Amino acid sequence: MADLQTVRGTHDLFGDEYLRHKYIADVAMDITSRYGFSPIATPIFEFTNVFSRSIGETTDVVTKEMYSFEDRGGESLTLRPEGTAGVVRAFISNGLQQNTPVKFSYHGPMFRYERPQKGRQRQFHQFGVELLGVAQPQADVEVVAMGADFLEAIGLKDKIELQINTLGDTASRELYKEKLVQYFSKYTNDLSEDSRNRLEKNPLRILDSKEECDKLIVEDAPVLKEYLNDESRKFFDDVLKGLSALGIKYVENDRLVRGLDYYSHTAFEFVTTKLGAQGTVLGGGRYDGLVEQMGGKSTPGIGWACGMERLSMLLEKSPALQRPIVIIPVGPDVQDEAMKIAHDLRRAGFVIEQGYAGNIAKRMKKADKVNACAAIILGSDELSRSVVMLRDLDSGDQQEIALDKLSHALEDYNK
Repeated sequence: MADLQTVRGTHDLFGDEYLRHKYIADVAMDITSRYGFSPIATPIFEFTNVFSRSIGETTDVVTKEMYSFEDRGGESLTLRPEGTAGVVRAFISNGLQQNTPVKFSYHGPMFRYERPQKGRQRQFHQFGVELLGVAQPQADVEVVAMGADFLEAIGLKDKIELQINTLGDTASRELYKEKLVQYFSKYTNDLSEDSRNRLEKNPLRILDSKEECDKLIVEDAPVLKEYLNDESRKFFDDVLKGLSALGIKYVENDRLVRGLDYYSHTAFEFVTTKLGAQGTVLGGGRYDGLVEQMGGKSTPGIGWACGMERLSMLLEKSPALQRPIVIIPVGPDVQDEAMKIAHDLRRAGFVIEQGYAGNIAKRMKKADKVNACAAIILGSDELSRSVVMLRDLDSGDQQEIALDKLSHALEDYNK
């Protein structure tokens, strides 16, 4: 039935794919907690202006991709298309500006209306971090290093490349925008419609265009680093020196601008060639003007986010579930006792499956199906003697174990 299908661009997460997502989130949480980041959960929808004011009116996200709707009270709401704006809103509305520096990590679903493709869905999942209140380049180095540590921890060190650029401060960018307008104005008739619309409002967005006609023109466009003032140049140099001091390899990419308007100074992406044209798996940068733009006091910030679907596709193998132990009652007269044993073992920390029905052969087949490592077999004779039969399902070895020694005997299987 068509009405029982998932909506285009969404999919159900279960089984192996869910385990991959959970593994990525667990490792990310572990790594970021070592850097002092604590978790935050913001609503999946906000007032629309939270995103339109922060992300930028000329970005594709705002003009084409946001899921916005009017609720019954007449308010315009939007499903979050990214995480930073919501975290900054929470930072302001919860009065956290007196507690800087503030370090947050988050993960969950995001929503963008775009053409579904490999590793890119309309409901997708991100893990991200935000560091608010540190203006020094050491924060940039720390946040990038944290991303590198995370990607290495999930086994992707040799599959990715760190690309980095600077967008300079406001003064540097304004001068650069003037030069871009002068350059692109010579090609107005050759630019895509989107780029023509961006020409006066935000010419930096043209550099990020995916249209082939724009890419050809961008090749000879001015480079931002040629218009950096001394302060911006020193800031970027300090970031690069810091990364080199930590042994983190990088490639400078003069065309890297990221997709959202709130970035300044450092912009970076970890990219791969393993996923086709859409190769970014983790990206972020500095956004020193965002808090003030959203109505708070001027507060520097930097962060990154990673796409969990894309990272999941790069994992060589799925994380293994702990193999269960199956308890098999032989006959209905021992069923209740088997349930009690299963309950006690679960409370002790073991993963226990029950053979719910059928003869012992059928229940052993069920044990194979769930990849059990051992079986506890309980019959009337065993129960009368307060013992069970414990069978190792890999070796086939079997031994009789006293019920009061069972937890100890199972310790080797609880791994």
